[in-house]
Amino acid sequence: MDALVPYAIWICLVVSGLAFLAIVVFGLRNLAYGKVQPITIITLVVPAVLMGALGLALGDWALAGIWTFLIMLVLASISLLLSGMRGLIGM
Repeated sequence: MDALVPYAIWICLVVSGLAFLAIVVFGLRNLAYGKVQPITIITLVVPAVLMGALGLALGDWALAGIWTFLIMLVLASISLLLSGMRGLIGM
């Protein structure tokens, strides 16, 4: 039974990779057909770019993941605050 664990891990990684590839392909397809706005795609790419940049800069991918989470948490909090302020002053 212990011999099956590495194969199961590889199967999970391959399936996850195929799912990610499908998301990218269909996202680009929808962007090309005009079904989605470019700002939506940019918003979804920001965490991946941030993670990649921090991972390469820091050399420690676990620490880069933590920093990415914290930065995205701060950005989300700021956007919620600004959105609430915009609604408060009636813009």
